[in-house]
Amino acid sequence: MDADDPLVRYLSVGRDTLRAKLEGCSEHDLRRPLTPTGTNLLGLAKHVASVVVEYVTLPFGRPNPVLLPWSAADAEVNADLWAPAAESTAELLALWDAAWAEVAVAVAELGADTPGRVPWWGAAGEVTFGRVLVHCIAEVHRHAGHADIVRELVDGSIGWSERSPNLPADASDTAFWSAHRARVQQAADRFS
Repeated sequence: MDADDPLVRYLSVGRDTLRAKLEGCSEHDLRRPLTPTGTNLLGLAKHVASVVVEYVTLPFGRPNPVLLPWSAADAEVNADLWAPAAESTAELLALWDAAWAEVAVAVAELGADTPGRVPWWGAAGEVTFGRVLVHCIAEVHRHAGHADIVRELVDGSIGWSERSPNLPADASDTAFWSAHRARVQQAADRFS
């Protein structure tokens, strides 16, 4: 496969979008939980990096060169979804880079029809590399959406990225969003 393959392009867009959500945040804002279940920006990046590297290695008999202690059988539940103080942002961004470098190697080495087996999927575990990429696309974009919302809660930042905001022309106008939110609230209040 190559970088022009639609599966690879969609995976790359999700990767770049999620990574952009971390830019410009303080240590505190990267780590603080902003939902009742603890969702946080750095934890989302840690989780996504862990998932994609495991999916492009283990099912295809490829060694995983990225150390993921939170994926061990005896690891704490949800250890991949947050960053303890002992895990630096620099370490987790290095993990992010290493995971995506391994994805690039897998894309270069494997064809979409390369067979594999995802052991944790049980009976549905017989897959192809193309099927795994589709799963990874869904996973990455799902969590990029979470990051989008969390980042808006952190500092009001919205859109995919500075380079490609994917927003209406009036998006930088706070009055536009205040009026929009008021209309949405008014519609909801009719059902209260």
